[in-house]
Amino acid sequence: MDDDLDKVLTAVGPRLRALRRQRDITLADLSAETGISVSTLSRLESGQRRPNLELLLPLAKAHGVPLDELVGAPPTGDPRIHMRPITRHGRTMVPLTGRAGGLQAYKQVIPADRHPQTPDPQVHEGYEWLYVLNGRLRLVLGEQDLVLFPGEAAEFDTRVPHWFGSVGSEPVEFLCLFGRQGERAHVRARPQPK
Repeated sequence: MDDDLDKVLTAVGPRLRALRRQRDITLADLSAETGISVSTLSRLESGQRRPNLELLLPLAKAHGVPLDELVGAPPTGDPRIHMRPITRHGRTMVPLTGRAGGLQAYKQVIPADRHPQTPDPQVHEGYEWLYVLNGRLRLVLGEQDLVLFPGEAAEFDTRVPHWFGSVGSEPVEFLCLFGRQGERAHVRARPQPK
């Protein structure tokens, strides 16, 4: 057997024992919860029995931990996006996608509205979707002048004259999805029938 795999499997028993003791339950309690015999659980914890998927899945569920935590799986890499914020005219935009083309995602922060701004609507190709996280967002869209609150969303064709800014004494934070080719965000309230 590969040395690395052998080390991983050997470490499972002490992890299982530690999780059971953290929960302050007996082998009999765990056996009743998982359907695995007390003797098998004891041999797993002592390292006298090699763990397999059939045993590890119910144990992970019983202990409320992911399977990779039971086996001490190595980390899969850093999934974070390290994009640099862009600040223009006091507004901060953080790109959340790093690839060109297709839908682009941004988090935007517009400072508090200390001096009311005169909207200057712009037009360009594309389609935009906004979701307010904090604060209040003023959206001027064509002839409409709207205020969006946290949890509210809007989507529109960017060929319609549009402008947005903050309302009130606190900054507004919102997420923005933008597609240059007119891609639209599709939000489903329930799964489609199969």
